[in-house]
Amino acid sequence: MKTDVVVIGAGPAGLSAALEAGENGAGVIVIERESRPGGILKQCIHDGFGVVRYNEKLSGPEYAFRDIEAVKAMKIEILKNTFVLDLKKKGNRFELLLQNPVQGVFPVSATALVAATGCRERTSRQVFIHGDRPAGIYSAGTAQNLINIHGYLPGKKCVILGSGDIGMIMARRLILEGAEVVGVYEIKKEVSGLTRNLVQCLEDFNIPLHLNSTVVKVHGVSRVEGVSVAAVGPDYSPLAGTESYIPCDTLLLSVGLIPENDIIEPLGLAMDPTTGGPVVDQQMMTTVPGLFSCGNATHVNDLVDYVSESGVTAGRAAAGYCQKSCMQGEIEVDAGENLLYAVPQRLVPGKEAVIYFRSACTLDKVLLQVKAGDKVLTTKKYIRLRPPEMERLILDPLPAGVEKVELSIEEAETDG
Repeated sequence: MKTDVVVIGAGPAGLSAALEAGENGAGVIVIERESRPGGILKQCIHDGFGVVRYNEKLSGPEYAFRDIEAVKAMKIEILKNTFVLDLKKKGNRFELLLQNPVQGVFPVSATALVAATGCRERTSRQVFIHGDRPAGIYSAGTAQNLINIHGYLPGKKCVILGSGDIGMIMARRLILEGAEVVGVYEIKKEVSGLTRNLVQCLEDFNIPLHLNSTVVKVHGVSRVEGVSVAAVGPDYSPLAGTESYIPCDTLLLSVGLIPENDIIEPLGLAMDPTTGGPVVDQQMMTTVPGLFSCGNATHVNDLVDYVSESGVTAGRAAAGYCQKSCMQGEIEVDAGENLLYAVPQRLVPGKEAVIYFRSACTLDKVLLQVKAGDKVLTTKKYIRLRPPEMERLILDPLPAGVEKVELSIEEAETDG
């Protein structure tokens, strides 16, 4: 089976990439390991999706439905329940060995490949907490799936470790389903999620938030019986003498997301240790020609609207690569010391670029400068920058001859 573009993943990034590649004249096949397309959106029944893209507040399934219907209308094939057994690049083509219950084991060959594989949650085994791992410990996303998809309540008296967006959303969801949320414990001095989720999910429901605190031990053998929590110091180490025991039957973990790139890493592409995703240019092309990355596989986004935006960019560029009209970016992007990261990490001259970035810490009244050597390309003032809230700016096309672009943050008076 041969095609122009193969998209791995039928979540919001993959569906957007497939649609855009198809609209630009490419033949497209989408590979999805689950039985239904839509990705994580299928279990996100709360609203707030699509505010940027559609100027509407949609639930996750409603947002996904629009792309799924558009894919059906374009007759783009989605191979469901399909897994990638092997992936290699031979010459100018990507050779995939796939498996599903209908076709068995079969090969697919493509000129361009879009990795829209999303991200995964950190598990209890990746968090240093003393004690056994009895029943009752879940990642926040797993608990969300149990409640919203399968209709099971994971517990009746819950402690949540981490104040990421999924953790705060699940705190509210558990309350609505009749469970008690004893508290949300965050090791940092501020929440790790969006301000809107802090207000709508915790403050509006009077759910206690404990900053500079963490779970240090899980109690129980067959089932969680309680946890010990403690305050932490500046180095995030628990402070002796601050421990307290909290009875509970459930511990939810909202302790970070990891871009999922195991499938494409054997191709030898450059990876960014800060984002956990591939190094890309503004077309979302990686350092392997013809291989594109988008969505949460590239870096973890706050809003699904920007996941879809990167999918559109990757799909358009993948189609262009098949038509030999897509060159690889070589201009380095330096994020600077006050920024956690900037994506893309490379730029192609002559093409507009959307830059996504996060600050390394909370900063008030700052000026962002984007420079090429001594020339200031653009500036933007911010009243506040927070690490949990990704920012976005558009950079005009760069002239040929530029070797490096630098982003820097400095203090500035601003009226907003």
